[in-house]
Amino acid sequence: MFLILDTVRKYPVKLCFLLFCILLLSGFEVWEHFSLLPAHEWNTINLKEINVADPNNFSFAVFGDNRNSISVFENLLKLIDHDPDISFAINLGDMVYSGAKERYRCFLQQVRDNLAIPLLTAMGNHELRGKGRILYHDIFGPFYYSFQIGKNYFIVLDDVNQEGLDVQQRQWLEKELKKSRKYDVRIVFMHMPFYDPRGGSHHHCLPKKSSDRLIEVFLKYRVTHIFASHIHGYFEGRLKGIPCTITGGAGAELVGDDPDHYFFHFLKVHIEKDSVDVQVKHVLSLDYEWMGRFGYMIWLYTYGFFRIHSIEIALLSVIGGLLLVIYRSESREPNR
Repeated sequence: MFLILDTVRKYPVKLCFLLFCILLLSGFEVWEHFSLLPAHEWNTINLKEINVADPNNFSFAVFGDNRNSISVFENLLKLIDHDPDISFAINLGDMVYSGAKERYRCFLQQVRDNLAIPLLTAMGNHELRGKGRILYHDIFGPFYYSFQIGKNYFIVLDDVNQEGLDVQQRQWLEKELKKSRKYDVRIVFMHMPFYDPRGGSHHHCLPKKSSDRLIEVFLKYRVTHIFASHIHGYFEGRLKGIPCTITGGAGAELVGDDPDHYFFHFLKVHIEKDSVDVQVKHVLSLDYEWMGRFGYMIWLYTYGFFRIHSIEIALLSVIGGLLLVIYRSESREPNR
């Protein structure tokens, strides 16, 4: 006790400032916990704002896996925003590295600053981290939903559970697909793909049982196209005749070096009558070109962390600096 009182007497200003910083840091954490959500019912609101001049001839953008990236994702949003043909966009999940208010706040601020058209979202596995489903639901609304534009039926799924779609969602999906029969185009959006096109030991996809069950339903109701992400790259092919595109290049680290598959991009999807045309739009990244694959990955998470947690980092740095100054001052004094 004597040592503590003696230290307070010798460094009153430094200790008061140290206490102030500690209280400020604690207050910031409390504020973060109780602060208002960065959005509410985001998807419901954005669905109402979709405005398509000709329901038989329009375009929209699809992308996934930005994971709180900064420069690549913001460049991607600007490219979409500057294309007058694109009416709305759909993010296929892994928008954030983990489900936390500050990360969603950063993501939504990027969208508000760089994209003027409506953006819809699907849930990714990284949204399950942290506060998970509760926070996602509070900010974006239902985990799965559908909407229609003219003779086109769109279905957004939540397939990031360990076993894929649960019973309730499968029942809902079959009802939606029955309704879609009278439409010319039926498009499904999901985060986890049915299969991993890389083959071999790669299994970054739905479990086979869940995948087979869904494919059977999609074939039954003649789904026109399937869009998924989760794998950080670009792949396109056919799943028992159904066109399927994997787009996971919105800013998260790329998972390979093959230039035909691993590059930052988004998809511009054009619907004209009953046809669906998919164009791949590259997004340049000077960071990636300069640092390479692994350098970019380190930079992505380091810069993103500092940008999102800049206040906490600054306060911790000040606290650490003050403690170091006091320790050094004490160590220089002669023993009494």
